[in-house]
Parts: sequence; C-alpha cells; structure tokens
Amino acid sequence: MRDLTEEERLASAQTAAAAPLPEIERVEADARSALPERSEWGTFALILGCYLIWGGAIFTLPQVSLLLAVCVAALMVVLHSSLSHEVLHGHPFNRRAVNEALVFLPLNLCVPYGRFRDTHLQHHQDENLTDPYDDPESNFHDPQVWMRLPVWHRGVLRINNTLLGRMVVGPLVGQIGFMQTDWALIRQGETGVLRDWILHAVGAATVLGLVSLSAMPIWAYGAAAYLGLAILKIRTYLEHRAHLDKHGRTAIVESRGLLGSTLGFLFLNNNLHVVHHLYPGVPWHRLPALYDRHRRAFQASNDGYVLKSYASVFRRYFLRAKDPVPHPLWKPPAE
Repeated sequence: MRDLTEEERLASAQTAAAAPLPEIERVEADARSALPERSEWGTFALILGCYLIWGGAIFTLPQVSLLLAVCVAALMVVLHSSLSHEVLHGHPFNRRAVNEALVFLPLNLCVPYGRFRDTHLQHHQDENLTDPYDDPESNFHDPQVWMRLPVWHRGVLRINNTLLGRMVVGPLVGQIGFMQTDWALIRQGETGVLRDWILHAVGAATVLGLVSLSAMPIWAYGAAAYLGLAILKIRTYLEHRAHLDKHGRTAIVESRGLLGSTLGFLFLNNNLHVVHHLYPGVPWHRLPALYDRHRRAFQASNDGYVLKSYASVFRRYFLRAKDPVPHPLWKPPAE
C-alpha cells in the first residue's frame, strides 16, 4: 500500500468524526491519523544517540572491557540499520537528502544504504512477497533451481533455514548472494548500483578510519558488525512465509518479556511487520498503539501468522527450520 497523503488523512478523520465506521475503515482512519504531521525530532534524537553510544563503544568501552565494547557496538549496528529503514520510508524529516545524510555512515560495513533503499522498496510490492525472483529479500528458491544445486550448497542453505544457522552463517550467505546480484547488475551497465557501492566504500572507509583511531581493534569491530547483522537476522528470519494471500505472508511477533521488549526497540517495532507492510508511512513509535487498537483485525488480515514472543521463536526454530528452502507454492510463470 502506498503512503497516505495529508489530504487523505484529513478526509478520513472527517469521515470518522461524522459516523461510526466498520472495523476496516476504523483501521484506515487510525493509520491516517498516525502519519507524522511535522518533523520527528524524537527519531532525530535517537539517530544522534545511536552515534554517541557507538562512539563511546569504540573509543571508551574497550578500556573497560573489549567484550562489552563489541556487544554495545553490535547493538548500535542493529539500531542504526533499523533507523536506516525508517529513513528510506521518509522519516524523520520531509527532505530525503537530509534524512539520508543522517545515516550515511554504514556502521554494519556491508550494506550500501542506496541498495538497501531500492531493494527494500521493491520488497514492499506485497503481491511479489517471497517470490524467488521478484522479491529481493526472499530466502526461498525456485524448486527447479534448488534441484540443480550441488549437495554442499543445499546443505548450507538448509542450515541457513534454522534460526541458529541464520544467525551464524546467514550474514555471510546473504552478503555473498547480494554482492553477486549487484555485480551482475554493474556488469549490465546499471550505473546507479555502481554509484551506491562507491558511496558505500567512502562511508565504510570513514567508519574504519574512526575505528583505527579508537581503542577498539579493527578485528574486534569486524566481530561487532557481524554480530549486529546476526541479531538483525532474528527479525528477518520469519518476517514472511509462503501463503496464497499476499497479506497472509507477513508476520506479527508480539514483543513480550525482556527479550521481546529489547529486540522490539532495536528493531523499532518492525516485529509488527504486517502493520508496517500495510501502512509503511506510519513511523516506528506509532506502530504499537495502532496494533494494540486493532489487534484482531491485523491478526485476521495475516491469517493468524502471529508469534507471541521472540522467546517462543527461539524455542520453536533455534535448531529447526521454519520453512523449506524451495518455495512450496512456487509455480513458474506461464510461457
């Protein structure tokens, strides 16, 4: 669904005030009223806070405990990635160049912001969710391609389909596939892709330059970046499933307990993933209230794809695959 305009929001609010609305219209009206009307200074402050804590993690904490410094830096890598996700959806300000400048430094060292932006917006075409070809964030494979893969490759992908495997080898598997795809695009003459990687190289060199001046060894920061990517894989592991209905493909993980609350914050409430996919213009800090007001409607819309906590995710899928690697509902396009 496209982001809602201010005119639509106002029109919906006027309609809501005039008469009682069926549930779906109440959800739409609440989503419109949740769109930001002005600059989001709280999100801006969170971006600054993320950089300040990251700086403390690399410059100060290693003198106390290198392990603690790596862990805190990794958490800031996660938070920065989530903030980058907010930016590509138009937050915190209404000027894209200003927003993107705020997240220019790639703390994770691996993913160019421009490529994340473009592929993620492509991913938001919900009718293509989980498609092995048209969804750039899909972990499913075309069954015919799967059968042609070498045994060792299929083994790695099976490991990658458990939560433990996704956290341990997933960042590497994902990065290799991502870079192979982009290299092919560059060779085909996609200058925008090349530009995004060049900008990324400048940003990554800046990050590593700062680390080289800090108390944290480069190798330790590499470990922090990888750990941050591993934590992000907890969120992306089960965001989508194979389902005939496009909304039924997108998950809700309720952020219960200490683990859920912590990860919910680091992921900026993107664990309420179907809410985000339905209303991508709603900022992170308004997603929980929107979900709480219409919990039954959102759970009905995604056909009950709901997990009560991240603790339950670990219990169910830490050593067991949630999905097969070949897409179970895949049908090749008609000739």
